[in-house]
Amino acid sequence: MSTVAVRPIQPEDNLKLATIVRNALAEHKLNKPGTVFTDPTTDNLYKLFDIPRAAYNVALLDGEIVGGAGIHPLDGGGPQVCELQKMYLAPAARGKGIARNLIEQCLEFARNNGYTHCYLETMPELAQARRLYEHFGFYYLDGPMGNTGHYACDNWMLKEL
Repeated sequence: MSTVAVRPIQPEDNLKLATIVRNALAEHKLNKPGTVFTDPTTDNLYKLFDIPRAAYNVALLDGEIVGGAGIHPLDGGGPQVCELQKMYLAPAARGKGIARNLIEQCLEFARNNGYTHCYLETMPELAQARRLYEHFGFYYLDGPMGNTGHYACDNWMLKEL
């Protein structure tokens, strides 16, 4: 029986998480500019999320880091809008309820920190993730919000908290 744990990010997690993020994007042929693949913040998630009203949770499967997800104030958004960011899992972690757990914890953190809306950006190639976001009540927008810099993302979603 596998054991799953979730904990806050630590500085030593950066390299493993950046590798998981980039491998997941490459798996779907999304290793291109305008995505988190080329975003320099992907290499130091600990620093990115080490600000007020932000948090990044790391998922472990049998003690090994298999992914994570975070809540961050939406750059260029209002004070009540956060963004679900860097939600990626290694293939071995998929289909085990880990993503659901991470999203639930992120949304709970967002509510507890005064956010009223949660935004995210994704792409059609990430169909399984989009279905999960829809399950959580995210709905599609006609255009992007804020200033994420991820111009290759063309699916924008929002959830009222």
